[in-house]
Amino acid sequence: MNRVIENPLGETAAIAAVEHDPRWKAVASRDKSFDGKFIYSVRTTGVYCRPSCPSRLPKPHNVLFHATWQEAEEAGFRPCRRCRPHKASLAGEHAAMIAEACRTIEHADESPTLAHLAAAAGVSQFHFHRLFKAVTGVTPKAYAAAHRAQRVRKQLGTPETSVTQAIYGAGFNSSSRFYAASNEMLGMTPTAFRMGGADWDIKFAIGQCSLGAILVAATRKGVCAILLGDDPDALARELQDRFPKANLIGGDAGFERLVARVIGFVEAPALGCDLPLDVRGTAFQQRVWQALRQIPAGATASYAEIARRIGAPRAVRAVAQACSANKLAVAIPCHRVVRNDGGLSGYRWGVERKRALLGKEARS
Repeated sequence: MNRVIENPLGETAAIAAVEHDPRWKAVASRDKSFDGKFIYSVRTTGVYCRPSCPSRLPKPHNVLFHATWQEAEEAGFRPCRRCRPHKASLAGEHAAMIAEACRTIEHADESPTLAHLAAAAGVSQFHFHRLFKAVTGVTPKAYAAAHRAQRVRKQLGTPETSVTQAIYGAGFNSSSRFYAASNEMLGMTPTAFRMGGADWDIKFAIGQCSLGAILVAATRKGVCAILLGDDPDALARELQDRFPKANLIGGDAGFERLVARVIGFVEAPALGCDLPLDVRGTAFQQRVWQALRQIPAGATASYAEIARRIGAPRAVRAVAQACSANKLAVAIPCHRVVRNDGGLSGYRWGVERKRALLGKEARS
């Protein structure tokens, strides 16, 4: 027989208290990203659940929140039989399985096959492929390619390693396969990358806007950096550090007009920012950045919403990391991504600039 625990606040006050708690929004939407962060219990049933529990949604005034399932049991509640909140979640088991697969890929001399990874995980190839993409946001093949690219960049940074040694040391079976993907992977030839961008021309100019100093830089492919800050010299040093041997060229009158377009967008977001971009990142980062560019000015999206839009609902943390890796302020609008409760989170160029940008867009 269920034990009913009375609410000392009274029904009206209890409803108001719960509905203004951001945890209630997670429960009402059955948001799996909050599993493990808190537990909720229901006074009328005496049961405690995960935020994502598929059971019938309780009335707000009957809900209590707990930090852990142990705390809920100490308060006299018992675990739900559907979501089993006192056990490791299925999502947690899947995440551990995929984490182990990622370690296998990272430590292998050659990229393991899908069949090998699935067999090691004890599931079918189809199921493993679907879980891997859901957890990481990319396929096992794309993850292995991104890891090989990272290994190539590290090897090319070692003077005593030849380009050929770097290619094969990173797990490429042939140099032709590597060179076919080198521009997308490195943004330039392996030799030019090793030389810090030597012989590459990067035009840049620094201006002032309402957010402080702004640096715009471009290769022949398009804009490769839009940086914000308080110190113009620090912005120039950041660009120099990225390509220490590139030919950094002060922008001419034509380039100054490009900078003016970027500043114009910062000040009046309704103008739009349709610029050719030289975007470099992993396959997953590129998918996130493309999703960000589809958020209209004046609107926002949560990290969880972006993860769902790219087909990787569990990769919320990876989405946040992709946002922080963005080097094209305003052109790739990572400032439009907020927390689930609508609050502002971190921003590469400072939360105050993020607030200012969102304010301008809201007014326009």
